[in-house]
Order: sequence, then structure tokens, then C-alpha cells
Amino acid sequence: MNHESDPIRANHITPLPEAPSATAAAPAAAPTSPVVRADMTVPAPVPSVTAPVTQDGQLAKIDQLQIIDEAQHFTPNLNKYLTKWDLINSGFDYNVVAVFGSQSTGKSTLLNRLFGTTFDIMDSKRRQQTTKGIWMCPSAYSAALVMDVEGTDGRERGEDQDFERKSALFSLASSEVLIVNIWEHQIGLYQGANLGLLKTVFEVNLSLFGGSAEAAARPKEKTLILFVIRDHSGYTTLTSLADTLKESMAEIWQSLSKPTHLANAKLDTYFDLSFAVLPHKIHQPEKFEADVVELRRRFVDKTRPDYVFQPSYHKRIPADGLNHYMEGVWAQVLANKDLDLPTQQELLAQFRCDELAAGVTELFNVSSKTVRRPIESGKVVAGLGKLMSEWLHVALTSFDAAASRYHPGVYQRKRQDLVTNLHATLSPLYLGELKNTNKAVSAMFVTDLTAALKEPSYDFAEVVSRCTRDARKSFLAVAKESTIEGSGWEYEQELALLDDSLKSIADKSRADETKKMVNGIERTVKRQLYEPVEIALSKPSPTMWDKVLSTYRDVTRSAEQSYLKKAKAYDCTEEENEVALRSLATRSWLALHHKLEEQTADPVVLSTLRDNFEQRFRYDEHGVPRVWRPEDDLEGAFKTARDETLTLLPLFAKVKPKDEELLPKLPVPDATETDSDPENFDPETAFVLVKPSRLSQLEARFKREADAAYVEAKRSMVSSVSQIPLWIYGALVVLGWNEAMAVLFNPLYFAMLLVAAASAYLVLQLGLAGPIFQVTRTVANEVKRIGTEKLREAFAEPAPQRTLEHPHRAESGVNASRPERRGQFEHYELEEK
Repeated sequence: MNHESDPIRANHITPLPEAPSATAAAPAAAPTSPVVRADMTVPAPVPSVTAPVTQDGQLAKIDQLQIIDEAQHFTPNLNKYLTKWDLINSGFDYNVVAVFGSQSTGKSTLLNRLFGTTFDIMDSKRRQQTTKGIWMCPSAYSAALVMDVEGTDGRERGEDQDFERKSALFSLASSEVLIVNIWEHQIGLYQGANLGLLKTVFEVNLSLFGGSAEAAARPKEKTLILFVIRDHSGYTTLTSLADTLKESMAEIWQSLSKPTHLANAKLDTYFDLSFAVLPHKIHQPEKFEADVVELRRRFVDKTRPDYVFQPSYHKRIPADGLNHYMEGVWAQVLANKDLDLPTQQELLAQFRCDELAAGVTELFNVSSKTVRRPIESGKVVAGLGKLMSEWLHVALTSFDAAASRYHPGVYQRKRQDLVTNLHATLSPLYLGELKNTNKAVSAMFVTDLTAALKEPSYDFAEVVSRCTRDARKSFLAVAKESTIEGSGWEYEQELALLDDSLKSIADKSRADETKKMVNGIERTVKRQLYEPVEIALSKPSPTMWDKVLSTYRDVTRSAEQSYLKKAKAYDCTEEENEVALRSLATRSWLALHHKLEEQTADPVVLSTLRDNFEQRFRYDEHGVPRVWRPEDDLEGAFKTARDETLTLLPLFAKVKPKDEELLPKLPVPDATETDSDPENFDPETAFVLVKPSRLSQLEARFKREADAAYVEAKRSMVSSVSQIPLWIYGALVVLGWNEAMAVLFNPLYFAMLLVAAASAYLVLQLGLAGPIFQVTRTVANEVKRIGTEKLREAFAEPAPQRTLEHPHRAESGVNASRPERRGQFEHYELEEK
């Protein structure tokens, strides 16, 4: 270990002589008055200023701790040493003091003399750096922690002032008293007095620890800056030296770049300034020792008015929390970039590297423009990765050739910044290439999938898997080729988007194919369901609904099995199958319901009842048409046929099978079904086909039609009953004998008779009697109808005014709504006339 020429050693300190009286040792000028607060403690008895000594008369050795090493790492052992120094449980009853100054100005010697610490000191034979980093040692005279800070402006660090700034800011922020160790001849200098360093430290201190605008309005804990002026010759008084330093500090404070909310902050708001002088240690050793002892009293004697450890300077951090507090302060200091001021060499390197990087970037941008427009227009540029790698290689080679001659650290940092900027320039091209590839691959996927689905037989799941595999392979080929090594670019997100897009397309295609399949099954259901329903309802019987619902059950089960069998080839999920089966069940029920509504419409029901009535009334039990004779029971047959037919009418009112288990469970309607009327799925109304009011109307209409059939049958019976009396035939022979003879004996009449007989024979032989009679009857009826209308028009009275104004309404009121009745009435009127 190196030693200084004085008798103080690193491991022990020789006993100090008794200090002279305070009056004899006092310097010429009184020190500045400290700030005294109202909450100051009651003055305690003056402690001894003599350091503890061992039995052999030497100062007791006290362990020291390097709290921040040369690599700027904070120690994890502070609490351990605080326990060892019996300070861990001191609460607030401790103080922190640090020293700040140029290298080899005797800072460690001063601390050892003032506080009885054991800091290493410089060897007098070699002027070099002794203290590295920041060391801490407890005071031998009071409960104070003393920090010895690495000196500034050392040749070992050269232009690298990074640690100087950080250690100075740390000392300022964590200590109550900062001792600035300065030689007398340095006062009035800027760099020699470390004023430039103090300015930087003050600015960053306000930025980091100045607080918000609200906090700035509250009282602040101050820090005492104690200037210890070394090698004082006495030629210049302390007052003059103090005034010079105060002016310099005021100028520094005024020139600071302060935060907005601290623009009007004053120096005395945050700092108090105090001053002390010490004579030359070598030339005036006795006076130096006496003045050191006197200065020590300012650190230990609380009764003195210039006592330095005032309560206003305490950070209010308990001793057991000091480790965490200092570690947090150091972390903030390290994280602050305002302290990283470059050297002149670094400034030159930054300037030149920035110039070179700008030129390289300009040429690089010109090269990249050749592919920017195609990519922006949506095209995929083949070999984009190779092109970008070539551009990067050319740019970096040009930069390295010129910039590698400057400061290595700046060159490497600027090169990395250049690489980052070039990658950022190429990143939009890369992302555009991936986006365009995504679109192209998706379009190719759609084309391939559509073509594969047009084949006669295909496995949908296998087709989708193959097309997806081909699409991913195409995308990955482009993505990997376009990715530049070391760029940090990733295509996983675009690949995930592609997978989502392909899945969406496949799902849509599967949904379309499934919909087609469901539509085909629905057509099959209708084809298998409609004919049995028509047959069952055309022949109504008590078991009619059992037949219909049994058919419906079998058809729907077959349709469901058919769907599930086909759905396996489409790789449908359980949810998709559930939706499709629900849709199929809904469509099947709607198809049945619509068919039942069609078959229970008024015209269809009346036609069915009429057919059943005619079957019973016009045909016998053998199916032979009946020819009504006078002896037949026409009224009984009519009543039986009518009543039996009316018993079938209630069967159409509601779907009600004898076996109630055949009633289907109504499906839940799908929101996508446009024809899903809620009433079609309501158990209260879904099975009701004909309401009671409609039943009454249908019954009345059927009875009228049955009555018409009865009247027609009765008329035919009356016409067949009418016979000519026998005496009429005798009268005709007697009265027509002469005429008959005249015809027989007249050749002309006889020839005409023969022609008429031959014509009648031919007509009978050729079967033309019926058509001739029908034509004749039709012509006669038409002539009769026209004549009747003409007679009515001739004898009709003028219509009322209301009828004339609304002819269509009058016609639609009765006659239009009862066309069949109007025809019947006209027929009856003609018959009566």
C-alpha cells in the first residue's frame, strides 16, 4: 500500500497532540453562520475530540467499505457494515458527510485527520490515483458516516468524466454535508475549482430530485456545501475568498438550465454555503493540526453556532433504510443520460460518423426506391431479400471504410445506429412484401380450393389440408428469403394472419358446401314427404295423422343420418354439425307445416269432402254409379253420406295422432331462417291447422254443395218418373193414320223417311248420338242463356244511385263472393221460368 510522507498510515493513525484553545487556533476570519432551525435539539455536552486509541497509543483501526466500485456497481454489504459499526439501529441519530475535489489534493488525508477514518492516502513518491470509486468509513468521534469520493480530473481516466459526474451527483444527493476540498490558488478558476462539474451536477440534481411543482412549494431538506480551502497563505482573507466562491456559485446557479416549475428557484432554497481554511500541511504542520482539530469541533460540538450537522440538512432516512435509499439514488444517477457528456475525441467521432451515416443512408434510400413502388402497388418482388442484403452490404462497407478510424466506441455505437436505421428503412418493404404475399397466397388458395371442389368426387378435409399446406409453403418461401439476418424481423405474426385468413376461407367454403348439402337433403325430404302427405290427407281417416307423422319421423331420421355421414368428409366441427342439424330440422318441419297448410286450404278441404261425399252418395258399396229410381231411399242415402262426410271435417282441424309419441318435438328456429314464423314453432298453435271459425264456414259451404247434389239427384228422379199415358198412343194412331199413309204412299216423303232412317242408323252405329245430343244441348243452353240476359236487360229496373257509383263493390259484395251460388240461382230461375 502506498503512503504519504506524513506519519499517518493507512492502517493506523499516530496519536494527535492536544488541541490548543479554540481562540488560539481560530482562523483570522470567522466562518459563515449556519442556518439554525427552530426544531434544533437541545445542546448536548461537548464531546471529546480525541480519537479512540489502542493500548499501544495508536488510533483504533476502523474497517472501511467500498460502496461503489470502479465498475459503478453498488455494494450489497452496506447493512452488514452498518451492523458492524453499531449504526444499524441508530434511527435518525446519524449523519452522512462526503468529500469532493480534484485528485491528489489530500482529500483522504483531510478526512482521516477530521474524522479519524482509515482511508488510503497517496504515496509521496508517486502522484497517482489512490481512491477508486467511493469508500465509506464511520467517524471515530461521532455517529457520522464519511464517504471518500474518487478525485476529479485524474490522468487515469483522462477525458472520461462519466464517473466524476455520477459520483459527484451521488455525493450531493445522499449526504448532508459535502466538503469541497480546494486549494487557495484554484479559487477564481473554472475547471480548476471544478465549477463546470458542479454546474452539470446541479442541473441534473434539480432534474432528478427537484420534484414536481407542488413538491417544490414545500420546504426542502438542504445540503451544506462546506468549502475547505487548503494551503491558505493568509495573504487573502477568508471573507474575500468566500465572496469569490459565492459569486462563482451564484453565476453557476443563474446559468443553470432549470425545469420550468423551478425557473425561479434560488440557490439558498437547496444549498447553504460555508467556508473554512487550513494552512499548508508541510510548511505549517503545527498550525495545520491545530486548525484541523478546531474544524473537527464543528462536526462534533452541537453547542457551537457553526455546527455543521443541522437538522435541516438531514435526509430523514433511518439508518436501517440507508442501504435501500442510497442504492435507489445510485440507480437514478446511472439511468440519467444527461451525465454522459462526450469527450472532444468522441464529439469529433460523433460528428464524422453522423456525416458518413447520412451520406450512406441517402444512397441507400435511392437504391430502395426501385422496389418501393411495385410493393406499394401490391406486387410481390422476387428476390427481395437478396436485393436488400446487397444494399446493406454496400452501405456498411462504405461506412466501415471511413468511420472505423475514429473513436472505437462511438464508431461501434454509430454503426449499430446506422444498421438499425437501415433496417427501419427496409422494414416497410419487408412488411409490404409479406402483406402482398399474404394476399397472393390467399387468392391462390381460393383458386385451388374452388378447382378441387369442382371434381366429381372429393374429400373436403383432404382438399383443404392440401391447399393449406401448399399456401403456407409458398408464403414461408418468400418470408424466409426476405428476412435479413440480424434484423430482428419476424414473420410469425403475418403467418398467423395467413393461417386465420386460410381458415376463414376454408370455413366459408365448408359452410357453403354444407349449405348445399343441407339444401339437397331438404329437397330429398320434401320429395319423400309431400306425396305421402297428399295421399294421407286426400283419404281422411282417424289414423290419417299417424301415417303422416310416422312418415315424417322416418324421413327426418334418414335425413339426419345422411347429413352426419356426409359431414365426416367435410371435417365439420361439433358446433357446425349442431347448427346444420338444427337448420335441417327446422327446414323439415317448415316443409311439413307448409304442406299441411296447403292440404288444409279451403278449396282442397272442400274438394276432399266433396269427393268423399260423392263416393258415398253417387256410388254404391261396389263402386257402381247409382241411377235413382222412385223406389230408392234418396233422402236416407243423402243424409247418411252427408253425415259421414262431416265426421271427417274435424280431422283437418288439428294434427292429433292416436299415438301421441309420434308428435314431433318442435325444433328451435334458427335466426338465419327467413321463413321461421314463431307461430310455426309454438306448441299451442303449430299443430292447429284449421281454426273453429274456419271449420264452421267449411261445414256450411259443404252442406250447400251437398244440397245442390241432392237437388240434382232429385230432379233426375222426377224426370225419369214422368210417363206418357197409353191412350195417347192410340189417339196418335187414329189421328195420324192418314198422314202416315200419305207418307208411305208418297214417293218423295217415303224417300225422305228412308234417308232419315238410314242416317239414324249410321249415327247409332258410329256412336255419334251422344256427341250430337251434347252439342245440341250446349247450343240450346247458350241460346237460352243469351235470350234470358236480353230479356232481363229489357225488363230490368234502373239501379239505385249507390250501386251505380260502386258497381264493382256491389258485384263483389254478394255475387262475386258466391259465384257458384249465383250460377245455381240463375239455373233455378231458368228452370222455374
